[in-house]
Amino acid sequence: MKLRINGEERAFAEPTPAGPVTLSALVELLGMKPDRVAIELNLEIAPRDRWPHIELKDGDRLEIVHFVGGGSS
Repeated sequence: MKLRINGEERAFAEPTPAGPVTLSALVELLGMKPDRVAIELNLEIAPRDRWPHIELKDGDRLEIVHFVGGGSS
């Protein structure tokens, strides 16, 4: 399965032994912390509580924003 993530095409095995790739599984595969990212799937914000239920399909487009803390003191 090919996904476009932040403008870059990436290939993923699908289905996995555990079943279809979900947004939750993708965040884990990418090594990201779920509480520090927001995801737009095909131009719509994906609510975090729905990630385990949203199955990705070939050709889906995702924008993943990683939140970073910090600033000047």
